[in-house]
Amino acid sequence: MSVFDYTAGYASQRLPLFARNVVATSHPLAAQAGLRMLAAGGNAVDAAVATAAVMTLVEPCSNGLGSDAFCILWDGRELHGLNASGRAPQAWTPDYFHRKYGGDAKTPPVRGWDSVTVPGAVASWGALSERFGKLPFADLLAPAIEVAERGYAVPVVVGQKWAAAAQVEALVAQPGFAAAFLPHGRAPQVGELFRLPGAARALRAIAATRGAAFYGGEIAEALARQARGQGGVLTADDFAAYRPEWVVPIAQAYRGHALHEIPPNGQGIAALIAAGILAHFDVASLPVDGVASQHLQIEAMKLAFADVYRYVAEPGSMEVSAEQLLAGSYLAERAKLIDPRRAQDFGAGNPVKGGTIYLTTADEAGMMVSFIQSNYMGFGSGVVLPEWGLSLQNRGHAFSLDARSPNVVAPGKRPFHTIIPAFLTDANGAPRMSFGVMGANMQPQGHLQTLVRMVDYGQNPQAACDAPRWRYNAGLEINVEAGMDPATVQGLAALGHRMEVIQDSYQDFGAGQFIWRLGDPAVEGYVAASDPRRDGQAVGF
Repeated sequence: MSVFDYTAGYASQRLPLFARNVVATSHPLAAQAGLRMLAAGGNAVDAAVATAAVMTLVEPCSNGLGSDAFCILWDGRELHGLNASGRAPQAWTPDYFHRKYGGDAKTPPVRGWDSVTVPGAVASWGALSERFGKLPFADLLAPAIEVAERGYAVPVVVGQKWAAAAQVEALVAQPGFAAAFLPHGRAPQVGELFRLPGAARALRAIAATRGAAFYGGEIAEALARQARGQGGVLTADDFAAYRPEWVVPIAQAYRGHALHEIPPNGQGIAALIAAGILAHFDVASLPVDGVASQHLQIEAMKLAFADVYRYVAEPGSMEVSAEQLLAGSYLAERAKLIDPRRAQDFGAGNPVKGGTIYLTTADEAGMMVSFIQSNYMGFGSGVVLPEWGLSLQNRGHAFSLDARSPNVVAPGKRPFHTIIPAFLTDANGAPRMSFGVMGANMQPQGHLQTLVRMVDYGQNPQAACDAPRWRYNAGLEINVEAGMDPATVQGLAALGHRMEVIQDSYQDFGAGQFIWRLGDPAVEGYVAASDPRRDGQAVGF
């Protein structure tokens, strides 16, 4: 008997995919690359790495070879987490930035070398392949090399984001950006062929060395040389010292399941806090798209963000632990603050007593991978090495320069991070779903909203993916997609939420990919969904 209602549907009219081997991401060429690995005898990790590599090319306005990454995977027996977020250069201190940008500077700059931490995505590919992959590492990058050399026709949503980025003066002004990403002096048009031959060169070097060329070879040397020449302080030693970190995912029980996220320095704990608060309410008794259900979810999310923005940073710098923030007694007290009759602007509690891409893959042997990589703000720092087709993230901008902040910048430290993969198990610890939603602080909000739809209301993954979403910004401000029932929008406004209906769903509400395990993957397989907000694709066999 099915656990889902397959009659539920929303405007996209997409149908879920059923298969024993699945890849879901937001570009068909990348999804096909992963499927090629599975068809060649590879596993879900091989498929994830191949997909991620192609994504750096086909969605350069969201990620690139200079991105960071995180992963949660089920290896058939247990969950593993990988934190491949970047670390600050050894020269970065608050004093460094205040001397350079003035004593009033609150954060590192948005663009340029002083926004770049050591990128971790390439290291994540190597680490995943070495520990769990089946196919030769070089085989995994072959589809990406082919795409970089032959080029591809720019799709609609990517073309729109690319054109918008071309209007960002501070981004376009960065040396090398226009040469690599504005051919003919402009953003490529939708349907126009785009090639990135430098990236093919970089990918070949990465493939031949399992990524070592990026961190200790010719690519690292080129990056350090350009940094010196353009006023940055990122060095070859910073690259050589970089290692991704294997971590144990943190979890929160919810309705007979457990939601798993990567522990801080990321914001995944926000989804866990919100779920732990929402578990104190009988959400399933309320209409799925009605005011009461949406209000409770919004208020739980607001409470979660209040704590996350106050406390979460690199674990060694946090005043409180993840365990304290997720303590059952603390979440029960936070839940009591929600008033079903009005919206509130919550502050942080006291738990101490006394542009991003996402992909997911699964194979018939039972391995499931939840993977995310990102440049942060669109094209990121704007720092580009055209000869290597390489753009760098701007995650360093997320640091604080306030010495009192747990997220204050320091040498070798990782900043607060927004990108978060997710995973769901059942009450017995068996794997159930690998999933994620893209888009800055929309990510934990998307995790919560889609989880509630599937677990509380039995909506199938595609329906949960397609349903209209809300997005909490700050204070009482809530954005909602244009497809939300006007009566619900009006009802939430009557409770005090400051509602704004947004037409551009890609910009504000992210996009997600979902793979739900139906039973024995070699027999029943999986049901998968991919988000229409970014023209996602779920493929399988």
